[in-house]
Amino acid sequence: MGARAKMVDDSRVTLDVKSDRAGEYFEIRLAPGTELVPLEVKAADRHLLLLTRDGEEKARFLCGHDERSWFVAAIPESEPVSTVAGAMDALKPELVRERQRSVPTKLRQKRRNPASIRQGEWFFVPAPYLSVDSLLVLRNEPFTRSDGGTAHMAEEAYRRGGETVHLPQVPRRNAELVNSNPELANGLTDKEHAAFLKAHPEARYWGWNVMRRNPEMFARGRITHRDHKTLVLRGWHQVLMNTEPRAKARAQVVFLD
Repeated sequence: MGARAKMVDDSRVTLDVKSDRAGEYFEIRLAPGTELVPLEVKAADRHLLLLTRDGEEKARFLCGHDERSWFVAAIPESEPVSTVAGAMDALKPELVRERQRSVPTKLRQKRRNPASIRQGEWFFVPAPYLSVDSLLVLRNEPFTRSDGGTAHMAEEAYRRGGETVHLPQVPRRNAELVNSNPELANGLTDKEHAAFLKAHPEARYWGWNVMRRNPEMFARGRITHRDHKTLVLRGWHQVLMNTEPRAKARAQVVFLD
């Protein structure tokens, strides 16, 4: 598909997109005994579906080029796809798949079609039914994956629903406590927060941010990101991330945007 790749022996399987003087390339680290199987190559579209197999353990990765750079995306294990088109569909949120049923097949993989507009890992689904009080509109609102990465920016946004959680500002000296309680990274509900403070009284002095977990988000206007062409949403659109976080193999992809 026109990309450079480097194979490296390692103790575990990881896929990464790196850069050197010649530009971007894929670095594939394989553990001893791991098979690497190309399931389908779409050279003209610069996409490749890879399967890694280590005994009974299998993982699928979609590698390709999107606008300005190469990418790797892990496919959820619940979607045992064997084609590039199947992998692209597997990464679409359920609402996008539902809406695209009325879209001609030849248009479904387009970045912009009647069902949705895509920028990187984010999908924007038209929401003409939405009416928002102007006082609730957020300006220049960033949004990003839960595991980090460079934020996308919405000119106008609106968030609703979700669950109230408490996220700690943890002093470095308490790193061991944080590592032993990984649930802190996703925030604690009111009940969990009260129980945590009771079990760890020193945490009362950390400083806690109250946030909303998994709210619905809508956006309109300009959507910007350094690695993608700016898109303009005419009217409100629901913002949905692709399904990659559901893949266990996500931990094997170390490329961040």
